[in-house]
Amino acid sequence: MATRTEDGGFTTTEGTLHVSKPFRSRSTKKLRAMITFEPRKTHFDTTNEASGTNEFRGFFTLFWMSLFLFTLQTYVSSVEANGYALSFAFATLFSRHAVMLALSDLLLVSTTILCVPFAKAISKGWISYYWTGAILQHTFQTCVLLVTVTWTFHRQWPWVQSGFLTLHSFVMIMKMYSYVSVNGYLQWIYKRSIDVFAELNGATARVGGLEQALRDATSMRAQAQAASQSADTPVSNVTSTPMETCTPDPEGVLMKSFTDVKTAAALRQRLAAVSSSSQEKTESERGAVNGGGRENEKVEVACLAKEFLDLDSELVSTGPEQVRWPNNVTYRNFAVYQLIPTLVYELEYPRTDRIRPMYIFEKTVAFMGSFALLYTVAECFIIPLTPTPDQSFFRSLLDLALPFMMAFLLLFYIIFECICNGFAELSYFADRLFYEDWWNSTSWEEFSRKWNKPVHTFLLRHVYASTRASYGLSRTTAMFVTFFFSAMAHELVMAIVTKKIRMYLFLMQLIQIPLILVCRAPAIQRNKLMGNVVFWLGLYAGFPLLCVAYVAY
Repeated sequence: MATRTEDGGFTTTEGTLHVSKPFRSRSTKKLRAMITFEPRKTHFDTTNEASGTNEFRGFFTLFWMSLFLFTLQTYVSSVEANGYALSFAFATLFSRHAVMLALSDLLLVSTTILCVPFAKAISKGWISYYWTGAILQHTFQTCVLLVTVTWTFHRQWPWVQSGFLTLHSFVMIMKMYSYVSVNGYLQWIYKRSIDVFAELNGATARVGGLEQALRDATSMRAQAQAASQSADTPVSNVTSTPMETCTPDPEGVLMKSFTDVKTAAALRQRLAAVSSSSQEKTESERGAVNGGGRENEKVEVACLAKEFLDLDSELVSTGPEQVRWPNNVTYRNFAVYQLIPTLVYELEYPRTDRIRPMYIFEKTVAFMGSFALLYTVAECFIIPLTPTPDQSFFRSLLDLALPFMMAFLLLFYIIFECICNGFAELSYFADRLFYEDWWNSTSWEEFSRKWNKPVHTFLLRHVYASTRASYGLSRTTAMFVTFFFSAMAHELVMAIVTKKIRMYLFLMQLIQIPLILVCRAPAIQRNKLMGNVVFWLGLYAGFPLLCVAYVAY
């Protein structure tokens, strides 16, 4: 069991983990999805204590032993029949144009550094993000995608090189979008906090000035502490280290002050309880404020103070570093963000305090071994069975179902267990829940949420929540927009890889929407086993179906 340190971290056998959870203001008009970062580990990580005590951990060992024996048997049979274990014909395909591909990818990654001066211009007020900055951002990212796609077609690369560069361009674009949009959002919060503070100064002038308001707030401190006892997080658990708070004066000059964390936590918890009251109560309070009187003016001051605290708290990370916007807009911060295996930008992430060389070695060996197995499956059981128009459609599905499933499982393990964990260790990133137990999914909605957490969190914050907040869409409509956006991106990748526009994958993804609505029926949700069987049947049939459709037709 991890123990809590004084600075809010958790002491474990692997080091100290620091938790950073973003604050979501109830007073701002902008909706930000509650994406929480905390120290977590992947299910198949050997250092995961929970997985080490799982009753089915032996099946994980059995899977790898069986796959190794199957691969060894394949090599022996190939040597007996052909005189060699592997022909490496596929290796010559994806090793072609390797130098040019590496240079192109390096240029793509280097282009993302332009986000930093752009974010600096936003932080200095030279560009207003809403909406000049947003238009410039979308224009630049569209150009990056168009140049990448055009370049892959111009070079006439094989499908491996084209698919890799296109997918990596999507990753870089999503990272850039999250970085700029979050900093642009914080610019809006900062401007709003200045306006609210000006209103707060005017309101406190009517009740004897800011000093009098502070004395009134001190007299209510006991009430705030009493109210905080019913909150989820007791105030006693919060360290008393002073938290630096930057308060803008009427002219916009920042004045630094220090607020005791216990006092701030108690006040925020009390104000949060007040803000959760009914709308009728809020309206009555506003009516009381308009009615005049000293007590009503105090209520107005309290409301403005609450809004300012909420706005100001969004400008500061809640981790041990207490990063305040725009101090985060630096080249070093952006470089670290590029290394962290996440697509959602935050002022601060939960971190570990050291890099474990043996852990990096373990993930490197796992990557190399898994890639060798993936290559064997692809060269021996997928490429020789590539379908042609004159072959039986159903026989092609039957021949490719198991090899494609094995390739999918190995590719999933390589990306989310080996690569993501390796980069997380190198960047001191502690939140490593890159996937959940998607293999237990009973619907495609659950699978889409669990199997690729980085992309899911990006779509949740920057597509689903953003469209609901900006355009007032319903949950169903926002879900449709999110699936449509994802389906278009997937279809673009298939069009570049196969050099065909068929829209098969696009249609298959959109079909998931009515299936998700059907799976929400209580009768279906109660039968978990049947839902899981249907999910696996769909996954088994989907991969070879796409291969046959795009290759043969």
